[in-house]
Amino acid sequence: MEIQKQNNYVSIIIPVYNEKNTITELIEKVKNADTGLLNKEIIIVDDGSNDGTKDIVKKINNAKVFFHDKNKGKGAAIKTGLQHAKGDYILIQDADMEYDPKHYKALLAPLISGKVQVVYGSRFSKGRFFNKNMYYTHWLGNIVLTAITNMLYGTTINDMETGYKVIKSDVIKDMVLNSNNFDIEPELTAKILKKGITIEEIPIDFKPRSFEEGKKINWKHGISALWILFKYKFKE
Repeated sequence: MEIQKQNNYVSIIIPVYNEKNTITELIEKVKNADTGLLNKEIIIVDDGSNDGTKDIVKKINNAKVFFHDKNKGKGAAIKTGLQHAKGDYILIQDADMEYDPKHYKALLAPLISGKVQVVYGSRFSKGRFFNKNMYYTHWLGNIVLTAITNMLYGTTINDMETGYKVIKSDVIKDMVLNSNNFDIEPELTAKILKKGITIEEIPIDFKPRSFEEGKKINWKHGISALWILFKYKFKE
């Protein structure tokens, strides 16, 4: 049964995997964040956590909470969240505190005004070509993947791999998404651009964490993202 959407609603999808040190603080920030809308719903998808995160998530109030019985990947968690989202807008929020919910209102404003259908929070916009807190290899990978995206799809975005993607519900729910892991990022971008939809970017603050703190993405994900960009350029 199709879920009834509600006007002035944003669905905030939070994929979570082994984030016991950050999930409580993150959820409080999300609950308190100003979106510029009358309502918001919080959808948490625990992706098979085994570090105690699941027990914390079970106690969170005023949120829809879903669990995967095993770790399936960020993309799989997002897809589970989409199945239950009823808002006019979908906002993806990582659980690791690298992205600050204080940006919600600015990210949603162009969508609410009807100016665009997709907004990305860019870590590199307006002269911030380099983020000194990022691993050099991660920064370089982001720059290369974004440049290839622009070349393949004829766009001029600054940050394809950003974790802050805000999309009109009708746009993202019309897509068949195949990726179950971090490949969801380039797949979403490729399919948005193939539809001829313009991506507006809003500058955001970004506080990257270290591998010791739990960072999960690595160079192998960059190679996979590159393949996805080429794959969906030539595949319907």
